[in-house]
Amino acid sequence: MKLKVKWLALGIALVGFAGWVAFEQLSSNGFPDGIVIANGRLEAVDIDIAAKTGGRLEDVFFSEGDFVTKDDVLARMDTTELMALRAEAAAQLRRAQISVQTAQSLVEQRQAEFEAAQANVALHDADLDAAATRLERSERLAQTDTISQQTLDDDRASERRARAVLASAQASQAAAKVAIRSAEAMIVDAQAAVEAARASVTRIEAQIADATLVAPRDGRIQYRLAEPGEVLGAGGRVINMIDVSNVYMNFFLPTEEAGRIGIGTEVRLVLDAAPEIAIPATISFVSDVAQFTPRTVETEQERLKLTFRVRARIDPDLLQKYITQVKTGLPGMAYVRLNPEVDWPDFLQQTLAE
Repeated sequence: MKLKVKWLALGIALVGFAGWVAFEQLSSNGFPDGIVIANGRLEAVDIDIAAKTGGRLEDVFFSEGDFVTKDDVLARMDTTELMALRAEAAAQLRRAQISVQTAQSLVEQRQAEFEAAQANVALHDADLDAAATRLERSERLAQTDTISQQTLDDDRASERRARAVLASAQASQAAAKVAIRSAEAMIVDAQAAVEAARASVTRIEAQIADATLVAPRDGRIQYRLAEPGEVLGAGGRVINMIDVSNVYMNFFLPTEEAGRIGIGTEVRLVLDAAPEIAIPATISFVSDVAQFTPRTVETEQERLKLTFRVRARIDPDLLQKYITQVKTGLPGMAYVRLNPEVDWPDFLQQTLAE
């Protein structure tokens, strides 16, 4: 009887040991040293599509969940006021352009006046030369009483009159030169007005273009944050979308495992929604600051450990192939191969890319 009890106790011990071994294998998922596991969710870059300037939202063309491609028109702000401002700026531009033409015509007129004044100076300069020559001759003849005193006096008066007329012509010439510079300054001022008016037109046209909200890249609409008819301030958000070309999973690993990871390390992502599919990814980021594991990860004992946040990014080319099927927020597991010489388990051998 005692022998039977001993064999029974031994059998129970062996069963217990076998159960412990099986539990250990199950808890480690049967993975060799060199592959570590963590859980996380698929995430992507959020993009807020917002109104650059305040105004009334005219229309929104997509609904939540819709897939959009780059340059799709997502929404449009009301541009009635902007169109009126553009018409006003265009009228000011035309007025400024006419002012330039008027100033250029005035410069041509002033140049013609200057040339006339210049010719007048030359004419009166010749008259002065002639009067001076006659006076000089009269003064010599007067010394021999060949001419009368009256003639001498007349020649002197003629010479003084010719000199005064020349001085007046020279003053007119100087005034005409100043008038040219003034007219040229008017051209510069009118051209500056043209540039200012053109800049106003360009600025308003840019505001009109910004009133059409387009998708900056391929993505999926997450939220409609405003509806047609609402008045938004500058920067008011209209749509939130995700960039489905930049999808990743964040997870947390303890120090001894995070320290062995390098950028480009191979990862396999398996989502709860599709456990039969392994998605290839690579490590694109490892935090340089340790933190306590978030409460959503593993057990309470694991949450007490300091860990590092790690990001595994899916290849953009692979995402492009399945672009319309990409979704975020899906939970799953990340399998990280720390040792490239270790083979992937069978269920991770066949990847989505293949």
